[in-house]
Amino acid sequence: MQSLVTEALTLHPNSTTLTINHIISTLQQTHGTKHINSTPFPPSHPSDPITTGISPYPEKWLFNNAGGAMGSMYLIHASVTEYLILFGTPLGTEGHTGRHTADDYFHILEGEQWAAPAHSLVMERYPKGSVHHLRRGDVKQYKMHRGCWALELAQGWIPGMLPFGFADAISSTLDFATVGRTVWITGGDMGRNLWWGKI
Repeated sequence: MQSLVTEALTLHPNSTTLTINHIISTLQQTHGTKHINSTPFPPSHPSDPITTGISPYPEKWLFNNAGGAMGSMYLIHASVTEYLILFGTPLGTEGHTGRHTADDYFHILEGEQWAAPAHSLVMERYPKGSVHHLRRGDVKQYKMHRGCWALELAQGWIPGMLPFGFADAISSTLDFATVGRTVWITGGDMGRNLWWGKI
């Protein structure tokens, strides 16, 4: 995945939307459209999402509140053992990574992410083009600066990550509409991939 991200950033160093399009179109060519969802920034759409940076598919985007951090996410792929999403924020956010049952790879497409484990007086810095690997079972504090966007790949037991993903919405924001939409979109993708034999 990192080589694909590097290729996309090299081809489109000044456009996050074109970087995203290149990544998704390449994955569709490799894995097929039945496993990889469409780009949120179609170049031929009359609203010109490539230039504006505003997706014409608001119904496919979700807020995610987890570990005290808040961002927007777009699902590219989800199965029982793997998910791939766009995650980020135009405003900036900070929180707890969670302690997960999967390895999590944050490929920074734009902006910068900072992180630190509890025992460190020194922060880890992840600029555009780098990858932050959070190993399963590890935990950190993290911060995404204003305008930070990442391609997040999780590989492992995905159902074990879901309680962390929903806890803030259930106990704090009470945004049950978003919880319902998240379950519908993610569950539908997992079910479809199971049907096509992707565990």
